[in-house]
Amino acid sequence: MANATIPVDLLNPGQVFACLGIVEAADVLLGDAAGVFGWDNAEPHFTVSAHGAEDPLRRVLGFIDEAEVKTRVPSGSRNVGAWKSWMGDSPEQVHLDVFPIPDPSSPEKLPAVLLGAGEEIVVDHWGDGTRRDNVKFWTGPYGKPGSALLREATELVHGKTMQHAGDPFALSAKQESSFRFDWRRDYVPVEVGFSPNNHKPKKRAKPQRWHISPRGFPIVEILAAIGVTHARPHSTSRLEYRYGVLGGDEPLDPIFLRASLGAPAGPPVPVPYRRFVVRLDRPGEASKARCITHVVESHPEEN
Repeated sequence: MANATIPVDLLNPGQVFACLGIVEAADVLLGDAAGVFGWDNAEPHFTVSAHGAEDPLRRVLGFIDEAEVKTRVPSGSRNVGAWKSWMGDSPEQVHLDVFPIPDPSSPEKLPAVLLGAGEEIVVDHWGDGTRRDNVKFWTGPYGKPGSALLREATELVHGKTMQHAGDPFALSAKQESSFRFDWRRDYVPVEVGFSPNNHKPKKRAKPQRWHISPRGFPIVEILAAIGVTHARPHSTSRLEYRYGVLGGDEPLDPIFLRASLGAPAGPPVPVPYRRFVVRLDRPGEASKARCITHVVESHPEEN
């Protein structure tokens, strides 16, 4: 078994979800993956381990560094005709029996697949047809598909991930839209006093000095989207979520990390465990999107 440790901000939900994403991806690519959060006598960090001698974090980052994003759709679905060219390459049609989620009502929720070197990782939490909250904070012009957001994020990190292997969550880039998992990029226009959308250069206009583009953290967004495949934070209302992190000395099986993320209360046995409350707001009055505005730690007496 090989392992790797990276810093993590426990008050950043996107980074916590991304840590789970590292484990999920490492499990697909290497097998027998495990992970654990730590904070005693040190800055908060996350350790991942996996089968073999290869560094699991570098294996995951290397895969994302070269991965291609494909969209899938059931053969004969109405989404085949509803897909528009601005959404990206035409979806790959597959038999309904192997489609991972119920056929969605619009292309917005079609699943995406990260492909590379004969391996694939499916990202489809936004189309979840179960009773679980799909943690879909984003929306976009004409219902921008999640697969398009994933493709844009991967294009921003191609060729850059290995340079940030020691601290991948610090990799930033100009990012027009995202899944809104990492709240360092987001804003509520009425609170900041203006909207960056009103400061974009017009088509065929000369570059404008005051063009404003938010800086996002695409590797966090990609890994967080993978991380909520099998785990979700606990939704207490439309504008509030809670999530937990499990600590310890040794990496834990993914099933424990998944359960602790969305558990409505701490584990019944005394183990290192912390819970956090996420509060959201809407970036616009008519917007269906939500963005994270506050994150605080929840103490046991508040649970």
